[in-house]
Amino acid sequence: MVELTVCLDAKAARPLYQQLYDHLSAQIRSGALPKGGRLPGKRSLANQLAVAVNTVDTAYQMLVAEGYLEARPKSGFFVLEYLDALPQAPERAPVSLPEEPPAETAPRFDLSTGAVDTALFPFRTWGRIQKELLYNGEALLRHGHRQGDLELRRELAAYLRSYRGVVCAPEQIVVGAGVEYLLGLLAQLLRGRTAAVENPGYDRPRTILENNGIPCRCVDIDSGGLNPAGLEGSGADLCYITPSHHFPTGVTMPAGRRAQLLRWAGGKPGRYILEDDYDAEFRFDVRPLPSLQGMAGPSGSVVYLCTFSKSLAPSIRIACMVLPPALLEGYRKAFGSYSSTVSRFEQQTLRWFLEGGYFTRHLARMRSAYKNRMERLAAALEDAFGRENIRLKGQHTGLHLLLTLPGGPGEAAMASAALAEGVKLKGLSEYYMERQEECPENSVILGYASLQDGDIPALAAALKQAWGGQDG
Repeated sequence: MVELTVCLDAKAARPLYQQLYDHLSAQIRSGALPKGGRLPGKRSLANQLAVAVNTVDTAYQMLVAEGYLEARPKSGFFVLEYLDALPQAPERAPVSLPEEPPAETAPRFDLSTGAVDTALFPFRTWGRIQKELLYNGEALLRHGHRQGDLELRRELAAYLRSYRGVVCAPEQIVVGAGVEYLLGLLAQLLRGRTAAVENPGYDRPRTILENNGIPCRCVDIDSGGLNPAGLEGSGADLCYITPSHHFPTGVTMPAGRRAQLLRWAGGKPGRYILEDDYDAEFRFDVRPLPSLQGMAGPSGSVVYLCTFSKSLAPSIRIACMVLPPALLEGYRKAFGSYSSTVSRFEQQTLRWFLEGGYFTRHLARMRSAYKNRMERLAAALEDAFGRENIRLKGQHTGLHLLLTLPGGPGEAAMASAALAEGVKLKGLSEYYMERQEECPENSVILGYASLQDGDIPALAAALKQAWGGQDG
């Protein structure tokens, strides 16, 4: 039997059994208690330490559970062999981790394009639906369909058909936590191909595609969107586009150009168009053109992607993609065992929000609010600078404006001067992944979704102060 020298402190914050456990486990790890050694009996050690037998028994049972000791019936507790996971390493300096970037100071006016007006969120209706589901949705605690609940996919198919001309069956829809996640899965299905992406454009899709083994080629856009000649010359097999509202220029691809792209996709087996319909709900003049997917048909060569980040909130991570049958089969083989990344409570809340007609009314309210905000912002800017001194694009759709200041001090100087006046915005050239020299001069992006209506006059005055606007 091994001899133990243990000192327990009844006044310490740690319980006595924990102190005993700590001491014995340290002794075993250091080798002071040899393999096979038998520890004193529980009563014997309890008498020695002047503690309750339960204190010793609890410590021993913890050591047994963690593999330090072996309990042998009618024989006692014996030390098991403990081997260091790694040889003793020499003393070394602590590992230096890169510092997290400091939190940015909130600007007076944030004109970034990723925000929404959270005051427009349908809190009462959304909350009422969720409350009802929590009280009566015991079944939602179980696993749902891996592509998303069928009831939600049926509602999504009906909504997309009515408002975006998407032609699909619910079985073709995959629900996921954001377009980024869905695009990452899609990229794994399409490995071995090369993708064309819009220049200028949103850089994140290119990053996701390239991170998943799909090299990208930048193809310039013109007044009709992505240039078909440039696409053909890129040698790409895939094409990632935002035809309904190009980001960031705001161009809407006309029907003739769309037909050209569909002919390109059909010209060679294995070609696909990835259509990102990220904010098509916000069209302020006329009903938007139907989706490319609808023009191609349900068995065509278009993968349709959309998100509810703009129409509901960025934190509600619900997006969907519509797969052609040829890709759907591959998706189910590769990812059929993946669980849906969206909570069933969120899925069913959106299902009832769609089915009850609440989403349609919510969108009408948002369109009215955003259109009014855009018109007030445009008018305030034209008053501040003089209509003849600025050019605005993008008033027909979306949640941002493209502002050009002819004869201005340059994009970088404009952004810097605006920030000095408390206005955060980005220049157009930041979205050029290649050939920045072709970017129109003195152009910046104004995202107005989170701008408060009452702040518009002050914002216009701040930009006038920053850029030396002339009296209107």
